[in-house]
Amino acid sequence: MAYKQEAITPYGKGSKQEQIRKMFDRIAPSYDKLNHTLSLGIDRRWRRTAVDALGKFKPQEILDIATGTGDFAMLLAERLKPQHIIGADISEGMMAVGCEKVKEAGLQDVISFQREDCTKLSFPDGTFDAVTSAYGVRNFQDLDAGLREMQRVLRPGGHLLIVELTPPPRFPMKQLFWLYAHVAMPLIGRLISHDNSAYTYLPASMEAFPQAEQMEGILRRAGFAEVQWKRFTFGISTMYLAEKKV
Repeated sequence: MAYKQEAITPYGKGSKQEQIRKMFDRIAPSYDKLNHTLSLGIDRRWRRTAVDALGKFKPQEILDIATGTGDFAMLLAERLKPQHIIGADISEGMMAVGCEKVKEAGLQDVISFQREDCTKLSFPDGTFDAVTSAYGVRNFQDLDAGLREMQRVLRPGGHLLIVELTPPPRFPMKQLFWLYAHVAMPLIGRLISHDNSAYTYLPASMEAFPQAEQMEGILRRAGFAEVQWKRFTFGISTMYLAEKKV
């Protein structure tokens, strides 16, 4: 099945996957600063809440898809104390920043990075106790294929954790956030990242991404059970937690 966000791209030429790789390579040096600036720092609380929701299952082997600069992987390592985390991404530029951050934090024995195509993961079936992705799945060129791969590499009974940006569903936050996303966000993004397209792409892809009950149905069709979802801060971000069928 095709989804609206799969047709939305930052530059308009080439495959979505290649455009996404190019975009993140370009904005890698400013990505962390922009993330926290655009969310007013609230994203840190969203991430902690999501990690703690996964923590009750005590995963030891974790795959963090679309890991970017490794922020979520580092938070997983610090709060859950797993044996190993692989941060996977298509952007070498983002992972290069992540490698430096991991070394500075002294987490290089726990976190490693690996270039991966999320729709064709190189890992054997049933490798991981948990697969996570924070603010990355809306960038998938093929959402269904990416979710099927995440399900495949999970052990039976393993857990998937996704955190994604979502537009608030109700007045007045829906209207206020639209103004912020379409006026302030692209302006701030251009000023800090010097990329005219990346932060126009962000709200467009966010608005087109499947929401709440629709996303729950997509996860169930990909082979997940016990799907739960929770909105954060008026619905600006949503967490999905699901289990691979035994």
